Amino acid sequence: MSRLPVSIVLALILTLIAGGGSVLAAEDVAIAAGDRGGSNYALGRGICRLLNRKVDSITCSLLPAPKGDAPESYSNLFNVHNGAADFALARSDWQHFAITGTGPVRFVSEKLDSLRSVFSMHAEPVTLVARRDAGIKSLDDLKGKRINLGRPTSKTRNSADMVMKTRNWSKDDFVLAEELTGKDQSLAFCHDRVQAIFVVDAHPNEAVEQVTKLCDGALIDLSGSKIDALLESTPYLAKTRIAAGTYPGMSEPATTFGATITIVTSADVSDDVVYGFVKAVFNNMVELKKLHPALHDLDPASMISSGLTAPLHPGAKRFYQEQGLM
Repeated sequence: MSRLPVSIVLALILTLIAGGGSVLAAEDVAIAAGDRGGSNYALGRGICRLLNRKVDSITCSLLPAPKGDAPESYSNLFNVHNGAADFALARSDWQHFAITGTGPVRFVSEKLDSLRSVFSMHAEPVTLVARRDAGIKSLDDLKGKRINLGRPTSKTRNSADMVMKTRNWSKDDFVLAEELTGKDQSLAFCHDRVQAIFVVDAHPNEAVEQVTKLCDGALIDLSGSKIDALLESTPYLAKTRIAAGTYPGMSEPATTFGATITIVTSADVSDDVVYGFVKAVFNNMVELKKLHPALHDLDPASMISSGLTAPLHPGAKRFYQEQGLM
């Protein structure tokens, strides 16, 4: 087999070094995006397509969440921590739990301390929907009603428990406190088995659209001094508003709060790979916002800090500093 002359080899190396982007372009990137068919999977697929089109020769693929009982966000984060994926989509609350070893994972022996923040995206607010015939106009009116809290350990249940804690409520404070899945709770709501449900997802949301349009549901504000106190003590949560007109009969915006979907990587992923990933996303923000209506109001200034508990990856930080964002 013939060998290339040393001069040509050196020339090729210098070309790669000078080009910078060419080194990154050859990288294969895997994103842990959650369950197939879910909103995070669709978002991850959109980001992959964006990277494949905008970064020369980059190969981006998705790593679905493994089958099991672990929450989607935690599975995604663990896949990054153990090197099965380069990036992950995860809620800001689970990012916080994983990096600090608190909350639902406080008894897990392994802290995922290799995780590094990249940026945050859209909110997944806690949305309280009540039947209009139930006489529920505010959160305080919920006491003594028939409600669904969601399955234990689910994001819906964790969020409902936080809301209940602001009022020192327990399940005994309700005539009925169901633990139904998201699909089952919509049916229970429409058949008047429960009068109020919690939905935790991006907006517009198909389930909320269904119960407001077909079953006379209305969004209830989750606000006030006790909610504010919760947010002040919980840095991975933030106040948000669901715009008027998002759902049928919604003439006023709804104020609520929730976690944020974040993009996370590992300290083991190179600075150049993370830099190129971030650059491709931020330089194509218009196209990114077309992936889902929930992304329409993305603000680069808040994306670099909102809901981020893990230390910022140096590759991401380099790009933000170059752009004057920090």
